[in-house]
Formats: sequence, structure tokens, C-alpha cells
Amino acid sequence: MKMKIVLVGNPNSGKTTLFNSLTGNNQHIGNWPGVTVEKKEGFIRSHKDITVIDLPGIYSLSPYSLEEVISRDYILNEKPDVIINIVDGSNLERNLYLTTQLIETGVPVVIAINMMDVIAKNKDVIKSAAIGKTLNCPVVEITALKSQGSEELITQTIKIKEEGYTFRPVVWYSQEIEHLITEIAETIKAKVDNDKLRWYAIKVFEKDEKALEDLNLDEIVLKQINSKIEAFESLKDDDSESLITRERYAFINRFVDRVYLKNKIKVQSVSHKIDKILTNKYLGLPIFAVIIFLVYYLSISTVGGIMTDFVNDTIFGDNGLPAIVNGWLVSINAWPWLQGVLVEGIIGGVGAVLGFLPQMFVLFLLLGILEESGYMARIAFILDRIFRKFGLSGKSFFPMLMSTGCGIPGVMAARTIEEESNRKVMIMTTTFMPCGAKLPIIALIAGAMFRGSSIQWLIAPSAYLLGIAMIIISSIILKKFKGFAGKASPFIMELPDYHLPSVKGLAFHVYHKLKSFVKKAGTIILLASVIVWFLSNFSWSFVMISDPNQSILASAGKLIDVIFSPLGWGNWKATVATLTGLIAKENVVSTFGVLYGFAEVSESGAEIWTLLSVDFTPLSSYSFLVFNLICAPCIAAIATIKREMGSKKWTWIAIGFQTLMAYTISLIIYQVGSIFTGVFNVWSIIGIILLIILLYLILRPNKYLNISK
Repeated sequence: MKMKIVLVGNPNSGKTTLFNSLTGNNQHIGNWPGVTVEKKEGFIRSHKDITVIDLPGIYSLSPYSLEEVISRDYILNEKPDVIINIVDGSNLERNLYLTTQLIETGVPVVIAINMMDVIAKNKDVIKSAAIGKTLNCPVVEITALKSQGSEELITQTIKIKEEGYTFRPVVWYSQEIEHLITEIAETIKAKVDNDKLRWYAIKVFEKDEKALEDLNLDEIVLKQINSKIEAFESLKDDDSESLITRERYAFINRFVDRVYLKNKIKVQSVSHKIDKILTNKYLGLPIFAVIIFLVYYLSISTVGGIMTDFVNDTIFGDNGLPAIVNGWLVSINAWPWLQGVLVEGIIGGVGAVLGFLPQMFVLFLLLGILEESGYMARIAFILDRIFRKFGLSGKSFFPMLMSTGCGIPGVMAARTIEEESNRKVMIMTTTFMPCGAKLPIIALIAGAMFRGSSIQWLIAPSAYLLGIAMIIISSIILKKFKGFAGKASPFIMELPDYHLPSVKGLAFHVYHKLKSFVKKAGTIILLASVIVWFLSNFSWSFVMISDPNQSILASAGKLIDVIFSPLGWGNWKATVATLTGLIAKENVVSTFGVLYGFAEVSESGAEIWTLLSVDFTPLSSYSFLVFNLICAPCIAAIATIKREMGSKKWTWIAIGFQTLMAYTISLIIYQVGSIFTGVFNVWSIIGIILLIILLYLILRPNKYLNISK
């Protein structure tokens, strides 16, 4: 029997864990059409004819965020056979709000009460049978993390399809509201199917713009309905949407008191004890800094670095792939240009990027552990205290968190910020976070240019903390201008309990992150590496040359490399690498690989340092790193910024601001840093002046700041 089911639930309810448990490897991940929100789809392992779609985590079906719009449109328009609603049993009241909305859609619902191990541990009792009887839908107790209850869940889902489903509305509104909903339903019944009639009647009562757009009611009819609604609102002295929300929660509160029996002996949970330390007003931020330091230290400088050195020395070393391929090409008398493009271009360029896969593996694994354990949610809570002082809120952390994987979903995540000026600020600054594509640049500079240095261990963690610092600094500066003024958006969230991440869930998380990276390496980076090789090995007369300084690429790079001289790296190779990074940030390393000939040597940090030290010092290389971390992101992220801003003007403002900040910070780092090495000139004075201006912009009073205490 072919079936299409959807998983719907609140964030942190265990929805993705259940999806991975049900589908295993029978899944594929892409994006929803036209947007960059992740789409997960797969087949049930024991039932290959059942398709399961993991909808984005949402709190309601009110279309305020992109995730809510996607979920609502899919449920109403794609007509899935069954909705599996994952409910966090330890937060039953909050989760059931979405459940009431899902039941109203008319689509068959199976409720999966998750976290039953937590319920048992707390010695609480959930009356699942009573929940099912009241809500007219099957209820299954599961523990997704341990794959408990999954088979029963699928059995109940199939049973609904086999036996058929008759929609029986559950009444949780007052008699007055029900009467008005019934009147609206009578008026619009010719416009919608019977199983969706109650849903649309309620939405019309709520004055839901999207529902009204779908119905396309006659103006006279709509005016009549609105007059009744407005009269009722006037009587109750409240708007219709708030009345519906209040009625839902009133029902849920009464209902939960009957079906959720909490242990009367209050035992302080382990999560609460841990939070006393990790979210402490004074210790929370320093602990976060230490944890992030350890993540990057392990990823770049120790475990990840050792793994990367081993892979590079084995695969790309003197007797590795470059030597094998080059020897084979020589043996068959291949054309010199073919040898160059394969060994120096493809292996040198793509290999320079792929060589950092072990470090990316360790980083994504550690970040995945922090995210799945529930710790990252605490960081939003901790940073909210800081962000609110500058007119932002803890919600700003979620775009930042998503940007550690890729800047595109990070920019998209800014949609969750209601206040327009704050949303613009986050769109303009969230790509300052070092994404996965920037990790090879960080690893290259830390591993090669600072190899053996006493501060090598600081380079990688400083990149992550610099990203957060730049977002805060930029926000402080921008919020002092009228176009970005605004108070902090309210931020309320319920912290999930800490739990051990599942090995399976982490495996999927890391696999899909690395898969997208490798895919990009085999397409965009490969093409860019080949183009860079040809342009750096041919003159304008299209003759192959031995000196890259006489190449097409060199002459083009030399036209603008003077711009970057004040930053300490005004050479054409670094300039070209920065420009190719606008296509994809990984191209910075692949371009270095081609131009400096990484494929011709073992890829250990020591030998790469010898190659790069011709054009870089440790200080100038750090300036180069900072510029490429902060400047305008890749083209795909810029396109996303344009779509989110909805304006070419604001897009150019964003790009200009990002580039200006990158140039200013890099110049200050190099020129002021050079003073401590005994160099003092006109540019040193300019660097000091820029530092003073930057401090003034940060410290000057904000006359637009308006935060309620």
C-alpha cells in the first residue's frame, strides 16, 4: 500500500531523530523548491512503499515564519495520507498547541508522544489512552533516541489508511465562538472540501490573510463576515486571533491536568543542576568561550590536524597521488598542458581543499554533539543577556549557529526575527561567522603560517570568536543609525533537557555536511581550479609559459593587488584567491593550491609554509584570514541576501558594509600589529586613526536605543 506521511512537531521534540530511525539510509536531503530551507524525504526501512517527509520544526501553523508557511502549504495542498505529530512528553502543554491545529486541518493525525524514557525517569504518568479518546486520534508512546515504539507507530499509521478516516471535529472553543465558526462555515462551504471546512472557517475568523487569499471570497460576503467578527471582537474587547489562542490554551490546560500526572515529589532534574553552572549569569559566557576553544583546538590543532597531516602525507605526499598520476602521464607522453591541468590544477586545487576533510569531520562532529545534546539552545539564552543591551535578542544566535554550517540558511534563519531593523542587521552580519567553506582557510593559515608558533593553538578558536565579536560590534555600530534603530524582539524559549546524542543521528549530521562539501569540491571548485590553472599558465598570446608572473591571471591580479598592500598581502596570488573566494570560499585554498604548487610537495604544514612565506608573514597571513572571513560572502549567499532584503539597494549596502568592515579590521590588525614588530610609517598612523574611529562608533551613545526594562 503506497502511503505518504509527514512528520510534524516542535523544534527539539525529537522529530529528526525519529525520521532517521524510521528511514535509515533510505533518505535524501535537498531544499524546498525556491527556498533554502532543508527538505528531508525518505522511505520507511520496513515498508519501502511508505514515503515519509520530515517537515521543518514549527510551533504553530500560523504563517509567520518560512518554516510555518512550508509546513502549512504542504499539509493543505499536497494532501498527505497521515500526519505523525511528534510531541515532547516532558513539555506536553506547549506541544499540544500545534496538535490542536493539526487536527483541525482534517488530515488524519497519529500522535507520537516522545521522550517516554524521561517521563519514566521522572516517575510521571501520561494517560495516552485518554489523550487518544479526547482528541479522536491514535496515540503511541515512543522514545525516538532508542528507536522504541517505532514499529507500533507505523502499524497505527497504516491502520488509519487501511480502515479509512472520518473527520470528527474536536470542540475546544466556547459556545459563542463555535456558533460564529459554524455561521462562517455555512457561508464558505461551497468554496472548500468538507474535511477542510472547519479549518478554513476558523482561519477566516482569525482573519488569516493566506486563508482568505486561498478562498478568494466575494467582497460583499467578506464584508458581511467581517462585520460579525468585528462585532464579536468589540464585545470581547480583543482581536479574534488572540481569542482563538486563549481558548486553545484554556482547553489544553484543563486537558493536561487530567492526562498528565506529575510526580508530587519534586526531584531536581540533572538538566536543572547542569544549567545552574552552564547558564550561570557570570560563568555562562566564559564556559561557552572555553567550549568553543576546545572544539576548534581539537578540530584544527590536535585531533583533526593529526588526521589531516596523515591523509595529506599519504595521499598527496611525495609518493602519493600527484607522483603516481604525473608518472603515468609521463609514461604515455601526455601533453605538458594535460599534465599541468591534471596534477597542478585538479589534484593541486581540489586536493588542497579535500585534504582538510578530516578537520571538517571533527568540527562537524563536535558541533553536532553540542547541538543535539541541547547545549546550543542554552547559548541563545546566555547571549540574549548581551544582545538585548544592543537592541538585539537571543533569536539572533540561531542565524549565527546555522551559519557555522553554511551562510545561506543562516541568512534565511533571520526571518525568525520579527523586528525589521534587527532582521536587516542580522542579514548583513550573520555571514561573519566562519562557515564550513571557510574552515579550510582557517586550517591552512593556522597549520602552515603559525606552525610551531606559541600562539598556533589560538588561531582557529579566535576565528570563531571573531565572528561573534564582529556581529556584536557591527550591531552596536549599525543600531546607532536611524535606519537600523529598534528595540529588542521578545525572546522566549523553553530549554530542552540535556541528553546524550544518538550515534545514528550524529552520523547522519556529519555525513550530510561532508557530502555537500565534497559535492562542491567535485563541481564548482574543480571547475575554478582548472580555470585558474589555465589563466596562470598561459600568456595573453595563449602560449604556455613557465613563469606564472607573466600569465594572464598575474597581469589581471596586478591591476588591483595594490588595494590590499596596506593589509600586508598586496600580491597578485592572494588577490586572485580572494576574488575566486567570492564564487565559493573553498576556492581561496584551491587557488593557493594551484598557484603555489601544493601538489608538487607533501602537504605538511612545514612545506606549505615554505611556499607561502615568500608572500606572507604570520601577521599578514592572519590579516588575510580575517579579511576573507568577514568580507562579502559567496555568490550564493549574496543572492540569498538579495532575496531576503527584497531590494538591490539594501543588498549593495550589505555587501559594501561587509567589505568595508573586513578591510578596516584587517588594516588595523596588520598596521597596528606591525608597530609592535618595529615598523612605523604613514599607514601605521592611518591604522591608529581607523582604530580610534571604530572605538568612537562603538562607544558613542545610542540615541535610538529603546529597550523596555
